[in-house]
Amino acid sequence: MQIIKTKGQGKMNKNVSKVFIAADHRGVGLKLYLIEMLAAAGYNVVNLGVDDPNISADYPDVAATLADAMESDEKSRGIIICGTGAGIMIAANRYRHIRASRCERPDQARDDRFHDDTNVLALAADDIDIEMAFLCVQAFLESPFDAVERRIRRIEKIS
Repeated sequence: MQIIKTKGQGKMNKNVSKVFIAADHRGVGLKLYLIEMLAAAGYNVVNLGVDDPNISADYPDVAATLADAMESDEKSRGIIICGTGAGIMIAANRYRHIRASRCERPDQARDDRFHDDTNVLALAADDIDIEMAFLCVQAFLESPFDAVERRIRRIEKIS
C-alpha cells in the first residue's frame, strides 16, 4: 500500500477522508494518471496496486483488496479499474459495505452518488479516455448523497 499525499490545488471534498484506488493490469496506466491528478487536488490517495501492467492480476482479488481497505473507514471512497469496469464492479459489490457503480460520464457518477450513495467508482480502462475518467472521478468525489428517508431505506435493504 502506497499513500500519496501532496498539498495541491483544486476543488476537494473535505468530507472524503481517503481515496483508495486499485486496478488490475489493464488499468495501471489510468490508475497512475488519476493518482497524480487526485494528489494534485489535495486528496489523501492510497494506492492499493497493481503497478505493473506486465503482471497479470485477477480483478476479484483487486476488488477484495479495496473492500478490505475501506471496511473500517466510512468516509473513504474507492476507485477501481479493470479493462471493462464491469467485472471489478461486480466483484466489489459482493461486499456489504461497498456500493460500486460503473460510470462513463460525470452525470452518471453524480446521479449514482446522489441517489444511491455509491462509495466506489468503477472505470473501464479500455473504454474511457483519461480526461473523461478524471471528470467522472471529480463528479464522484464532489457530489453529495441526498439522504432522504426513501434513499436511506433502500440502501439499508442491500447493506
